[in-house]
Amino acid sequence: MHLSDRIGRRVKLHDLHVLMTVVHAGSMRKAAEHLNTVQPAISRSIAELEHALGVRLLDRHRQGVEPTDFGRALLDCGVAVFDELRLGMINIEHLADPTAGEVRIGCTPILAATFVSTVVDRLSRRYRRIVFHLVTGYVETLLRELSDRTVDFLIAARLEPLLNERLSWELLFEDPYVIVAGKQSPWAKRRRVDLSELVNESWVLPPPEGAFGSVARDAFRARGLDGPRATVYAVSYEVRLNLLATGRFLAIFPASALKLSARRLDIKVLRAALPIIRPPNGIVTLKGRTLGPIAQLFIDHAREVARPMAK
Repeated sequence: MHLSDRIGRRVKLHDLHVLMTVVHAGSMRKAAEHLNTVQPAISRSIAELEHALGVRLLDRHRQGVEPTDFGRALLDCGVAVFDELRLGMINIEHLADPTAGEVRIGCTPILAATFVSTVVDRLSRRYRRIVFHLVTGYVETLLRELSDRTVDFLIAARLEPLLNERLSWELLFEDPYVIVAGKQSPWAKRRRVDLSELVNESWVLPPPEGAFGSVARDAFRARGLDGPRATVYAVSYEVRLNLLATGRFLAIFPASALKLSARRLDIKVLRAALPIIRPPNGIVTLKGRTLGPIAQLFIDHAREVARPMAK
């Protein structure tokens, strides 16, 4: 019997799902609890998979289980298989009702609150039965979500060290950074501000360990200045806006965040010359992965929203 015939007859999707659950849970017992079954049933599914393929998929040890090299290879296939099945179901639903469906977008918090929200608003006005799942986080984390196929694509800044041969990138727009203050801040009343005057002010900045944590520091150092002193580190876009509104803090934001934010009237861009920092924002997808019709529809609308910003 050829391998393809053997797989077609003996490798069951249920058993593959069990393997993926066991590896994720780290033990047979935890996988059984998660799947609401008994441990012997879990062991039987794994044994049938190993017999069908003729290789050992898991190594057992006192702390639990971990996949062998064969197991990891099958897990990679399993992720792709279930993703393709999910896409197939989406396509069937779309054929039945082209105006309904779901899309899962990975994006950084600031892009989620501004650019992505703008696209969602426009698209949801035309297609009221589309459901949008926004998954936010650091770009590094989002790339893992994309590789695991738990999101359809990313809307994120291009970070060269994090891109690889498995990923495709499409530019949407470049986004200059600006220094902002709350409208109650005395700095908001100044016609022009020099960076050297702002070094010792209270700043609310992204965490330094994140992809954009170094933006403010690098901008000041390009002018031969020490980086600004952060009083608050916060990932949340809303937290930074709330602190800016007190008039006591300064921040650095992408210019698009101010154009597209519903709260842009609460803050003001300072006329402080920054060295040119224009991080490109775009769409990140997995090469070779076919996107569903709703995901493609979202991307088409994202291009439309970005078009005037790219000029």
